[in-house]
Amino acid sequence: MNKIFSPAYRSTSNELDQVSELPPVVIRQAVIMAGGKGTRLHPYSALFPKPLMPLGDMPIMELLLRRMKAAGICEVIIAVNHLRHLIEVYFGDGSDLGMRLYYSEEDKPLGTAGALGNMLPLLDDTFLVTNGDLLTTMDLRRMALSHIAEYADATIGIFERENKIDFGLIEFDAMNRLCAYREKPTSKYYVSMGVYILQREAVRPHISDVDYLDMPNLLLKIKASNGNVCCFRDDKCTWLDIGRPDDFALAQKMFEEDREAFLGHA
Repeated sequence: MNKIFSPAYRSTSNELDQVSELPPVVIRQAVIMAGGKGTRLHPYSALFPKPLMPLGDMPIMELLLRRMKAAGICEVIIAVNHLRHLIEVYFGDGSDLGMRLYYSEEDKPLGTAGALGNMLPLLDDTFLVTNGDLLTTMDLRRMALSHIAEYADATIGIFERENKIDFGLIEFDAMNRLCAYREKPTSKYYVSMGVYILQREAVRPHISDVDYLDMPNLLLKIKASNGNVCCFRDDKCTWLDIGRPDDFALAQKMFEEDREAFLGHA
């Protein structure tokens, strides 16, 4: 049976005061997908769930929560599965961060969108969704303002990445004659950051009573239903997917060099 719960509060009366000091709220609620097994980071992820992988003295998901708080988010539902007890013990009810955390436990993987089905009764009209293993300096509040201004049913955070091929690229014709030789070419493209803003009623028809659904399929279903699916980019931001070993190593270096950039201003 899937269930959603909040641990007993450890907080003092100051906790609500902390929440009231947040910036003006555009979106107050977020969902973090933190149930993945982190196979690309094996063997480290055999001992730690990806959201608890450390950057310096702080787990990656704490950095994400602090950035959410800086954007005015005060309530977060965390979808957990793999090594979920470690995440629940570390973050507890969220009072140490001045936030309110709930946990949605899955008996089996439901996918990054399917997990939302268990949360429907608790979701706000508009809410943020992120993966639990990303490092970014993106302005979440500006993304929320863009979502609202565009009357979007869904907004996807996107980031431009550069892909370099480490070999000489050969092009040839049907007669095997050389047409072009490009030495270690690079290409640029936009990718999903794993950060989304969704409207509850736009996703409801697609996530009710599903066994498994990933976010790309959900977004395509919304679009096929004539929903307004927008993209948002913050050209000044940094983004890394720490599920990739190369990005995880780079994230360690970047965090050491500019810690404040990733902590937000909560």
